[in-house]
Amino acid sequence: MALEDTTRSKSDSGPSLLNAIAAWPVRVLFTILDVPLRGLQRLLGIRAMPYVFILPNLAFFGLFVVVPLFINFAFSVTGGTNLYLDDRPFVGLEQYGFLFDCGNYLDPTTCREDRFWRGVFNTFTFVFFQVSLIVLFSLITALILNREIRGRGFFRAAFFFPVLLSPVVVALIWKWILLRDGVLNAFLVSMGLDPVLYFVSPTWSMFWAIFVSVWAHMGFYTLILLAGLQAIPPDLYEAAEMDGTKRERVFFRITLPLLWPNMLVVIVLALIKAVQIFDEVFVLTGGGPGTATQFIVQYIYTTGFSNQVQNFGLAAAASVVLGVVLFVLTLLQLAASRRKDEA
Repeated sequence: MALEDTTRSKSDSGPSLLNAIAAWPVRVLFTILDVPLRGLQRLLGIRAMPYVFILPNLAFFGLFVVVPLFINFAFSVTGGTNLYLDDRPFVGLEQYGFLFDCGNYLDPTTCREDRFWRGVFNTFTFVFFQVSLIVLFSLITALILNREIRGRGFFRAAFFFPVLLSPVVVALIWKWILLRDGVLNAFLVSMGLDPVLYFVSPTWSMFWAIFVSVWAHMGFYTLILLAGLQAIPPDLYEAAEMDGTKRERVFFRITLPLLWPNMLVVIVLALIKAVQIFDEVFVLTGGGPGTATQFIVQYIYTTGFSNQVQNFGLAAAASVVLGVVLFVLTLLQLAASRRKDEA
């Protein structure tokens, strides 16, 4: 018995010794940092220490978010093609007036900057169909994955996997599938059908832009709705089953009302994401054919950087307009989150 205890103590001392060696650099680092932090605490007081810890984050946020916002607004009220603000003349709201100079806002051809309004209409079309489909399919998928089915863990991971991929990778995969000599057309040819030029037709291009975006992002929203479904007390379903309530009535009277806060968050987040769509569609269709799939962010990119004559002021003005829209959507998200917490 004593021999076993001695052997066990020797075997236990090995991992403990390794842990002590591994923890030694961390302890040295903490000891070095402890001296200035204690000095700051004596100098500023304990209540000011939280601000000391968040100061680096605030500095980075200010440097890479707040300052660029002010620079962007400064560009939006200047003209010319020079890069530096000192070389650009002040034009006030002329860039905004140029963007909104339209005879009929429902007809982009009557606008001076028709490419911007085509981008607006394309973005509105994309947002309407993409958000509607992504909410619908995410809800259906969440309801299925919330049931006791075989391989439920596998299917949950499979639906979430596209979210982990880079948007550029997603677009390249689907472009490889949809090209004239791609996988999908190869399958059609093997069935005796003619290949389809998906990126030549405006309708097909918009359809696949929406489809690929829904496929890539649906898993994230499904996860949010699945969490909401699992938070619903099962006692409510048991009581409804004992009363003989029909399934559709249970869904509309129990599931949907209790899931609505999560649904609202999903709708607002999907709206914010859809309005900012750029990389997936840019790689997939390049905004074509023509301007059929050119959205607002791509208009800003091409106007400010891609065109032969780079109009930084007009691109900055368009980005400010987009920023206002995103700010409103963010306020809606905060209101939805607050409402969810109160519920």
